[in-house]
Amino acid sequence: MNEFLLLIYPWAKTVHIISIISWMAGLLYLPRIMVYHVEKAVVGDEIDAIFQVMEQRLFKLIMTPAMISAWIFGLLLAITPRVINWSLSWPWLKLLAVVLLTAFHYWINARRKDFLRGENQLTSRHFRMLNEVPTVLMIIAVSAVVFKY
Repeated sequence: MNEFLLLIYPWAKTVHIISIISWMAGLLYLPRIMVYHVEKAVVGDEIDAIFQVMEQRLFKLIMTPAMISAWIFGLLLAITPRVINWSLSWPWLKLLAVVLLTAFHYWINARRKDFLRGENQLTSRHFRMLNEVPTVLMIIAVSAVVFKY
């Protein structure tokens, strides 16, 4: 098994990075779409329906598959021999950031479902501020890996 993991390591790392880029793009874009959804749509109108389709497709066709792929290939990297020294703090910091990104992923989906039901309670200002959450978590994860804290 170890030989196989070492053999596929460059491919696993490549797919992991591509998956993270795709997932982060969605995590950054979905709250921005929701800003405009709040500002431009009225519950039940045609623009509301258009935003709902955009949000659903982004979440289900891009974000969720990218998140799943990022987790699968990240776990493959984590179990590859000599890739991660778990006695250091950086892998734990990165793992925490990824778990929090995953929680945000599901939280923002719950907000998407609020729009579907016509029950959104958040303002465009809330979504603008929440848009910074994945950015901060991304900075933490990338910094942990690069600087090996």
